[in-house]
Amino acid sequence: MRLKLNLSFILVALIAIGSVILFAHERTADEVRAYMFRGGSLGLESLVSDLEDYYARAQSWDGAEVLLQDAMAHESPSHGKGQGMMNNSPWILRLSDAKGNLVATSTGKSVSGRLSSEERSAAIPLMNDGKVVGYLLPPLSHRFTAADETRLLDKLDVAALQAALLAVAVALALAFLLSNRLLRPIRSLTEAAHLMAEGDLTQRVSIQGKDELALLARTFNSMAESLQQAEEHRQSLTADIAHELRTPLAIQRAHLEALQDGIYPLTVENLRPLAESNALLTRLVEDLRTLALADAGALPLDCVPMEMESLLTRLAERFSSSAEAKKVALALELESCPPVFADPGRVEQILINLLSNALRHTPSEGRITLRLRCTSNEAMVQVIDSGSGIAPEDLPHLFDRFYRADKSRSRTEGGTGLGLAIARQLARAQGGDLRAENRPEGGAAFTL
Repeated sequence: MRLKLNLSFILVALIAIGSVILFAHERTADEVRAYMFRGGSLGLESLVSDLEDYYARAQSWDGAEVLLQDAMAHESPSHGKGQGMMNNSPWILRLSDAKGNLVATSTGKSVSGRLSSEERSAAIPLMNDGKVVGYLLPPLSHRFTAADETRLLDKLDVAALQAALLAVAVALALAFLLSNRLLRPIRSLTEAAHLMAEGDLTQRVSIQGKDELALLARTFNSMAESLQQAEEHRQSLTADIAHELRTPLAIQRAHLEALQDGIYPLTVENLRPLAESNALLTRLVEDLRTLALADAGALPLDCVPMEMESLLTRLAERFSSSAEAKKVALALELESCPPVFADPGRVEQILINLLSNALRHTPSEGRITLRLRCTSNEAMVQVIDSGSGIAPEDLPHLFDRFYRADKSRSRTEGGTGLGLAIARQLARAQGGDLRAENRPEGGAAFTL
């Protein structure tokens, strides 16, 4: 990984530096040619361009002296101030046609004559459509040759190459430093992942900054936390299952040994504890199977349009005798709702669990309300009791498996500690949910 990063940094640096060198070489060559052969050394490159544009428009040099006079008045050549006079004579610019015949000067006076061959070789050629159309002759002649251009460009290329080598060396050093900095959190993540793969789920990595690597570290820590909690939950669940199975098995073994040793006679009465323990074991195994299927998303459901009012009315009638026996009022508050698409058997299983719990925790002369409310897209069933409510420390764990808010409840009363966990899973398997809360006026409310 480090080698790939370093090579990537170097490749980017080489491409960038190479592009700059090529661009700079072309631009430098143009500037050198303008300086050497287009009057740049005398500050006349603008005048040269203006004269060429003028000829391209007029196709002659008539009136071109105006450009020469303006150049002398406003854009005095760079050497004019340093050498403002030559042999005690002012600067004079002379313009000739392509044949060397003088056509204008910067003095504005009429001219005649012809440039000598030496003057023409020292003059600045004026071009139009690739052809020489005239010559501009300054009083100071800085004549350069093609060999001068080549030597100067070679020196500039060497300087650029030296700068490129220095830049590559700096890029190498920066690539090494940056790759170490970038790879340090990745190495930490890799080491932590290896340790987690070996079973150490307590591994966490430090988080610095808010970039993508920090987001990756936070995601890793969140994953590690979830895995650790899942492992702790699995261990706790295994211990709880073992504990739940131990009690009925111990009862069965004790009674069987007593029957074998002749301590208990083989009667129906003495066989009843064995049957009850077996029923508890069967119910526990079935509850665990239901939870496993729900967790895996494989719980068989038979969802059909169902009338919630008729189901709640039937359940109220079913629990009415038990409520009367405990002197608890069971009330119905039903709204008219459209059919709900759900599994009637599973919904009834949830509500039976909730009503049984409510009846168990509601004192004599208390009240249980079975309420149905509907919105545009859901039906809500509430089982509300007037009991003592749920202790605040129990509320977050109420739907945990094998959790019992009433620690004094006996296993022989039929509870496995899985009822509410199964009820919530059944609700979620059908696209709903189940939640619990305490009411301000007292008692608990379970909302399906």
